[in-house]
Amino acid sequence: MDPERTRHARRLFAGIAPEYDRMGSVLSFGQEPRWRRFLVSKVNAIPGSWVLDVATGTGLVARELARKNVRVVGLDQSPDMVSRGLDAVRERGLDGRVRFALGQAQALPFGDGAFDAVTFTYLLRYVDDPAATVAELVRVLRPGGVMASLEFHVPPEPWARAGWLAYTKTAMPLVGWTASSEWYRTGRFLGRSITEFVERYPLPVQVRWWQEAGMRRVRTKLLSNGAAVVTWAVKSTPVLGDESADLEHRDG
Repeated sequence: MDPERTRHARRLFAGIAPEYDRMGSVLSFGQEPRWRRFLVSKVNAIPGSWVLDVATGTGLVARELARKNVRVVGLDQSPDMVSRGLDAVRERGLDGRVRFALGQAQALPFGDGAFDAVTFTYLLRYVDDPAATVAELVRVLRPGGVMASLEFHVPPEPWARAGWLAYTKTAMPLVGWTASSEWYRTGRFLGRSITEFVERYPLPVQVRWWQEAGMRRVRTKLLSNGAAVVTWAVKSTPVLGDESADLEHRDG
């Protein structure tokens, strides 16, 4: 049986799938497309490589990756989100480069080292064991391949944090309400979910998950005054086993 956190995520995303592409940009004041482009810029897979995009949703990151002439498998546990993604890929003529699969990040249906790069977005708040999930993502990445992630974050500077808290507690639910009742509930949930996750697992803890899973040169970059964070690293090889971390807590 799926954990409650997994079931909650499936219910949540089923209700917001129709407006997901538009509302992500609206709720982030137009910043989320920039965050995704920065994430994809850290994936240095050569043309023709296979990239796994986990928690792909409607395939926003998968589509951005496909424009780099790589082949993408977008995996998500929500049939509603995948259905929207399939339509979007066909509309943009990318169906030859992007495939979709239903599945969960905690138990990926792929062999060891099957992909040249791995990306994931807004995933770890929805799993019971984030460290084990990171290890599972690393398992399917070939040695020397890049893994990169995008996640919401809480701004570290007091002035930015105050504005962020005010927005997520009051304005975000109201903005969501203009789209649907499901987005209103999502808006109410997001701020609390992000805050609780960052308080329980500060960024250095998250970096340690990556290191312990076999990633080296783990780097992070805060975007939009710390409202989001991109993390990226290279999987260790038998020759290059350096697991040192190079944290970059910079605003972007």
